Amino acid sequence: MKKLIFQGAGIAILTPMFPDGSINWEEFGRLIDWQIDNSTDALIVCGTTGESPTLSVGEKVQLFRYAVERVNGRVPVIAGTGSNDTQKAIELSKEAKNAGADALLLVTPYYNKTSQRGLVAHYNAIADAVDLPQIVYHIPSRTGVTIAPKTFQELSKHPNIVAVKEASGNFAAIAQTRSLCGDELAFYSGEDGMIVPLLSLGGKGVISVLSHVAPKAVHDICALYFAGKVQESAAIQLDCMDLVQALFMDVNPIPVKEAVNMMGFAAGPCRMPLYPMAQADREVLAQVMRRHGLIS
Repeated sequence: MKKLIFQGAGIAILTPMFPDGSINWEEFGRLIDWQIDNSTDALIVCGTTGESPTLSVGEKVQLFRYAVERVNGRVPVIAGTGSNDTQKAIELSKEAKNAGADALLLVTPYYNKTSQRGLVAHYNAIADAVDLPQIVYHIPSRTGVTIAPKTFQELSKHPNIVAVKEASGNFAAIAQTRSLCGDELAFYSGEDGMIVPLLSLGGKGVISVLSHVAPKAVHDICALYFAGKVQESAAIQLDCMDLVQALFMDVNPIPVKEAVNMMGFAAGPCRMPLYPMAQADREVLAQVMRRHGLIS
């Protein structure tokens, strides 16, 4: 069995920005500390929620370094280094390792895409080049690429490919993949509304957006499940469903940045082309957050 990167609730942390779009470093540090103080088990930097498509390579490397220094070993830091250009993914992954990241998150190649054989070659090339534990990010709704269960089985043979962030929603395929890969591939839910179902198939946790506003609750969903308290875990999952839906009523991370701003953090705006929420949606989000006692 491969070494587990983390168990429980990892946050796909947003990148706070000033109105002009520059990174708000002080607030990034404040968010990191608040997350760890509220039981978050791992930090994922420069994922989709961190607005990776509009961050420069230099900004990403700075974010990796800052996170590693701020976290100071309290939880694992996982760097989002995926690309639809294999060489660019390798170069950024090397930079992440040099910055001190504990692991990598690698989205499937998007837009130009590739075949199943190409996926194996792509991920193996990165895993051969960079000696860090690597998480395959499977999200067909954004990338247009579906990884077949037998492809996952082939990927799991590489010692550095240790896990998958699973956001396909296809539980039949997930079950088949778990059956084929056994303990060679750990599974993390990539969808906050499906944490408990994935844990029931042997999942090890979640890479979460919901944790931005409810880090202790997401941690507890996982911790209670692992402690054998499945009903209590499921009760929290069900209670959070309206909050999950509100956080995804617009393109991620537009609503979660708005929610974090409402809570008193300076998350700021998103970079274009992401555009502010409509006022009616903002009011719905605020109403749901009030129900959960997140804002007054």
